[in-house]
Amino acid sequence: MPPVSSVSRTPPALPVSQTPPAMPARGTVQVAFTPWDNAEGMIVDGIRRAKHQVLVQAFSFTSRTLANALIAAKRRGVDVRVMADREQTFGGEASRIPELVQAGIPVTLEVRYQSAHNKVMVIDAGTADAAVITGSYNWTYAAQSKNAENVLILRHNPDIANAYAANWRRHFAEALPYAEQ
Repeated sequence: MPPVSSVSRTPPALPVSQTPPAMPARGTVQVAFTPWDNAEGMIVDGIRRAKHQVLVQAFSFTSRTLANALIAAKRRGVDVRVMADREQTFGGEASRIPELVQAGIPVTLEVRYQSAHNKVMVIDAGTADAAVITGSYNWTYAAQSKNAENVLILRHNPDIANAYAANWRRHFAEALPYAEQ
């Protein structure tokens, strides 16, 4: 029997329902790598710059600093909304999600996926000052101080921010309201 090539063992590609459009590169990109760079400080600065809205997608959310920044934004009149992975929210002792709910921030939980693994903040989508914060960085203490992570902040590219906001809304439509277990 002839040897099986690696190509024949490779499963077929899944059908693509839609090829995402290419978007023009514009605006600025800021990058940080932990534990060396102060990624958490960059994220807090991004939240402080928010004037209208912060949409959050979280896998794990244990950072007291980021929770406090979102609560402060809510208190100054920014519309803050959080979507989190259900299992991570209730699976760990250090989740800050209950604190966000207690502060009046609407929280929904993603239950459709094995892991709702997005780590995204969309700030002021629909405006010229829009920003997207994303990367491998979970919204956790460990992401800054114990892990090797990366963060990108994409500013002044409304098309990118609008695409991320549309994706947030698509997930939100399937998420369930937070309710303590």
